[in-house]
Amino acid sequence: MNGRTVLERFPAGGPRGSWPAEEFAHARRLEGLAAEVVMDLATDTFLVIVRAGDVVE
Repeated sequence: MNGRTVLERFPAGGPRGSWPAEEFAHARRLEGLAAEVVMDLATDTFLVIVRAGDVVE
């Protein structure tokens, strides 16, 4: 996924579904990052990402 940075990965088969990913993304947004959750179908995982330009180094 060009132009994006993966902050964390969460298994889609987990008992809580996307909730852990959404909670992690929400916490990053409170820190000022434009984090979002996307599904990676190839690996069956939820990814918390920030788009290029939104990463604070």
